[in-house]
Amino acid sequence: MDAEGILAGLNADQRAAVLHDHETGCQLLILAGAGSGKTSVLTKRIQYRILCGVQPEKILALTFTAKAAAEMRERVQALFPNAGVRLCTFHSLALYMLKCKIGENLAYEMLGFKKMPVPMESANKDFLQKLAKLNLKKSKLSRENLFADGYSAGMVAKLKPLREEVLNSGQVVFEDLIYLAIRLLEQYEEARLYFQEQWHEILVDEYQDINPTQYRLVKNILGDRKQLFVVGDDDQAIYGFRGADIGNINRFCDDFKQSTLIRLEWNYRSVPSILHLANGIFTNKPVHLRKVLRAGNPKGSGGNPIYRENRRPEVWVSDNPVEEMQKVVCSMKELRMAYDLEWKNFAILVRYNRQRLYYELALRDYGIPVFGDSVGEVETESGETAEALVENGVHVETVHASKGLQYAVVYYAGMAENLTPGECAGTRAQRKRQMDEERRLYYVGVTRAESFLVLLYCKQRFWKGRLRKLRRSRFLPKEKPYSEFYMPLIIFRLYVVVVVLSYMCFQMLRVPFGLLLHGRDKFNAWVDDRIQFFAGFCMKMLRVDLTIENQAALGKVDWTRPVFVVGNHSSFADIPIVFLSIQKTIGFVAKKSLGNIPFLNFWMHRIGCILVDRQKGGAAAGVRAAIAERGTAPRVFIFPEGTRSKNGSIGPFKSGAFRFAHENNGIILPLVITGSAEVWEARKSSAPCKVNVKILEPVDVAALLKENPNLDPKRDLAHMVRESMLAAKEGSK
Repeated sequence: MDAEGILAGLNADQRAAVLHDHETGCQLLILAGAGSGKTSVLTKRIQYRILCGVQPEKILALTFTAKAAAEMRERVQALFPNAGVRLCTFHSLALYMLKCKIGENLAYEMLGFKKMPVPMESANKDFLQKLAKLNLKKSKLSRENLFADGYSAGMVAKLKPLREEVLNSGQVVFEDLIYLAIRLLEQYEEARLYFQEQWHEILVDEYQDINPTQYRLVKNILGDRKQLFVVGDDDQAIYGFRGADIGNINRFCDDFKQSTLIRLEWNYRSVPSILHLANGIFTNKPVHLRKVLRAGNPKGSGGNPIYRENRRPEVWVSDNPVEEMQKVVCSMKELRMAYDLEWKNFAILVRYNRQRLYYELALRDYGIPVFGDSVGEVETESGETAEALVENGVHVETVHASKGLQYAVVYYAGMAENLTPGECAGTRAQRKRQMDEERRLYYVGVTRAESFLVLLYCKQRFWKGRLRKLRRSRFLPKEKPYSEFYMPLIIFRLYVVVVVLSYMCFQMLRVPFGLLLHGRDKFNAWVDDRIQFFAGFCMKMLRVDLTIENQAALGKVDWTRPVFVVGNHSSFADIPIVFLSIQKTIGFVAKKSLGNIPFLNFWMHRIGCILVDRQKGGAAAGVRAAIAERGTAPRVFIFPEGTRSKNGSIGPFKSGAFRFAHENNGIILPLVITGSAEVWEARKSSAPCKVNVKILEPVDVAALLKENPNLDPKRDLAHMVRESMLAAKEGSK
């Protein structure tokens, strides 16, 4: 298989990650949103590097479970059978390192072991007794940290007999392996050079779950080289209680100054309405680390109609657990019959394990099978009978256990304070860290749902031995997204103008603080975030119900190349509508007179708008000059009709946008907007109005030119795009 075979089916961001060049782009951090295909990217990266001539034995890929490592190994070897890539967990890597022969010595003997190290389960009871004999407080030391460094000289002396006992017996716990492997690398140059020569490229999965010692292990093997490729999602960092340090992912760009950051934001699991809820969970994150999940085509979207309905997540409020369970059971049965779903397509997610037991019992009482229950007997190959287990029952599990899984329908139970979010204790700083993790845990639960999500809030239930009244969870979405009270049209227009201009003024006042807070390198990201928020704010004030079709087509756009977005024009509201539809802030061609509007001028210049004087002409020259200034990847939105349509029809196209795309070997992204005139110019009342945006397949002009070097922008490109937009608009009626 060639490179294009490996890259087939990847979106533009996934493709950029697989093709990343460490020599020019240095270390790579991939922030992979939920359901964005990160495992596929990792395995295809390994396949691609082998195809490029890298010896498989020189590649080291680390993850956190043996199951994940086995899955990646199977995918890699599907293309390269028996490839000797080391795909393993951190602990198995450390054990392998200790067993290696370095020069004339075995590594574990260099560290003082008398016997080969063999991992065992932690024997805390015996260890605590030994601490007591040494007059050491158990709160000062855990068995997992016996070989940690940083202890005082006095403490090291006291721990010496305990450490020697482990070295003599070879009976280690898993964390010993990591600490001892680090010691091997940091204290023995021969060992460090040996392992740095053994692995030339390092890949790390689930980087958000890495702890400080695992990070040191990776850094020591990497040395001063650039070949580090890590994939993680800071929004799914939910193992702080195990010692995972989310700071490692947040500091990556500081630790590796020349590194590259790529975001995987195309979700191939959930429908858009679920992703919209998920995107609202982290509004207080630093803007440079935010991700916006966008809907690719969910795996079931081509079949079961429940995926095409794009149901909005619902909040169900019950007075007691009996009422709540009746609603859930009725819903499961109705959905199962209406959409021909199996029981395994349903899941109930909870925060705590004791909640899980309650829901399992309740489902059994209603005669609904639970995943893992025994269901009678089957005949074995020997002709005997044996008890079989379900592969087809409702899944009831904690959110922690659900990570990496997905279900068509999810009922997220316990949406109450001290359940979701769970209880937080300790100092103010500790409580904040815990609450941040609870928010990430909520995000993980929400993004397990593929087609329908129900959030369950029960006002009272038995919890920890007594009946308790429970307060509504702070995570639940607000009940009313915006006010819909009626007002005369003239008052509505004045209201919108005053509120929107006031908000624009407010944002201008925030600009100096945004620059001060984020610095020049992150200021542009802050501006993009504010403009996207402003576009959403405008739609809220204008009471627009915006539907975006075929958003998955955006995943085919390579934004590292020149991109020219074209769309029909019926309203002043088209600009914020376009911003929200493509979920990117790009410059657009506009009348020069718009630059005279206070405050608007600043934002238009910040996003790279091209202001032209249509009365004097020369617009094309102005656009070409602006494109030339922006380097290799300008992004411009142009209305090919030139002026707004008065009746909503798509008028004749001018050739400018298509000539620019032709000259720059760019990409044309067509959009068809329906109903935007009713937002403002043709508004008839203050009632909410519906707007539809259909994103068409991007047109790669460079690819077309290879097929037809005589391609004419006006005769061929403009005509082709206009015909596709007319057909799409007709289909939207």
